[in-house]
Amino acid sequence: MKIAQIAPLAERVPPKLYGGTERIVSYLTEELVRQGHEVTLFASGDSITDAKLVSACPTALRLDPAVKDPLPHHMILLEEVRRRASDFDVLHFHIDLLHYPMLAHLNVPALTTLHGRLDLPDLQPFYRFFPNQPLVSISDDQRKPMPPVNWAGTVYHGLPRNVLPFTAKPEEDYVAFLGRISPEKRPDRAIEIAGRAGVKLKIAAKIDNADREYWETVIEPMVRESPNVEFVGEISEQQKASFLGNARALLFPIDWPEPFGLVMIEAMACGTPVIAFRNGSVPEIIDHGISGMIVEDISSAVSVLKRLDELPRQNVRETFERRFTVERMAEDYLSIYQHLISGSGSTHQAANNDNLDLQGVA
Repeated sequence: MKIAQIAPLAERVPPKLYGGTERIVSYLTEELVRQGHEVTLFASGDSITDAKLVSACPTALRLDPAVKDPLPHHMILLEEVRRRASDFDVLHFHIDLLHYPMLAHLNVPALTTLHGRLDLPDLQPFYRFFPNQPLVSISDDQRKPMPPVNWAGTVYHGLPRNVLPFTAKPEEDYVAFLGRISPEKRPDRAIEIAGRAGVKLKIAAKIDNADREYWETVIEPMVRESPNVEFVGEISEQQKASFLGNARALLFPIDWPEPFGLVMIEAMACGTPVIAFRNGSVPEIIDHGISGMIVEDISSAVSVLKRLDELPRQNVRETFERRFTVERMAEDYLSIYQHLISGSGSTHQAANNDNLDLQGVA
């Protein structure tokens, strides 16, 4: 199969540091290549891939200080795709919505995976205006705010089995917070939970410019006042295995409708159980009592931290291998591609193995 993967340009594929969407695009692209498909990756020029690379900018936009406006670069990306569209059996977009006006003029099956939150009011009129393009959600919960659209399936993210090795026994005694410093991720909750439980907390997190004030006025003072809290900063993929693998648990105290939460399955791959608040996709990703614990509030999270022996790390890893490998993700997407190519993409079943009764809505 000849497949185009169209990635965002904010980060390279795979990202050097933080970047969930680009990481998933990388895992999917490399697995499809491994399986023998002809894959072309449209991404920033510093991307690393075994697929054919078509670049729309020399380097990832977030790491290029000369870039002030990302839109022109994405317009170049779309034109590169348009010029080559007839070379492919299917086009797979990961760039939200910029490409929609172009799709009606391409005689090639196209699919869009929505990686972000969909409860923003500006999105409602947009998806009502474009109701027929095949879409993939990354969790069932992500779909809830959407008007009737053409859902081609739900495909949970997957990781290569060896990218984050299993750690049977952590070498240190701490709990981890990994991700981004922002109000919806609730690092403040993580700090309070660790303090009340009397455990050490390590925070490895990116600070976007948009969240700089939140860091400076809320989180940084809490870190300074908490001797049990260590702020590590943004870490690389190579550092992630040790950071997650040596943690006794991952705290995921979110306060928003998280579409997936890649860090949850990254922790699971290491055998590290996840303590997560019941929001967004959490009940779909965490097998309560096996790969982690789903909690309702800070008090229940503190209580669970004192019972981590109830969550054997081998069981956590086995859950990852059963549900969240890159092989499973690639097979789910290939099934959708085949439906699209055969012309049945408007009403076919959801791809993930746990939700085979979900149907697309035209």
